[in-house]
Amino acid sequence: MLKGDGTRYSPFPPFVFMSRSLYKGPFVDERLLKKIEGKKPAEAGVIKTWSRDAVISPEMVGFTFGVHNGRDHIEVTPNEDMVGHRLGEFSPTKKFYRHGGKMQKELEQKKKEAEIAAAKAAKTA
Repeated sequence: MLKGDGTRYSPFPPFVFMSRSLYKGPFVDERLLKKIEGKKPAEAGVIKTWSRDAVISPEMVGFTFGVHNGRDHIEVTPNEDMVGHRLGEFSPTKKFYRHGGKMQKELEQKKKEAEIAAAKAAKTA
């Protein structure tokens, strides 16, 4: 079905992330709070967790968490700007390799040639 301007019409609203209900409050894993309770960030070391959906609270700032990404634990050290976000946001689950294709290979070749030319110029100067 098309709209008057030629774009497609979808009967569904665009995807919007549903926030947690206000009366419930943010989800903070009780086990994580228990592990950091009464400790200083310097003496705690890396705290391993599989709880990617736990919200970073102000008590967690400065501690280092090993957040599981499906294969291994990636170290995340929350700061003040991260409060309110989830631990899993800072532990990517997919590894970006590169965009492939002929164009990418040509760009890499030109970059390599430019580095070689710059090294030769620096060597002669």
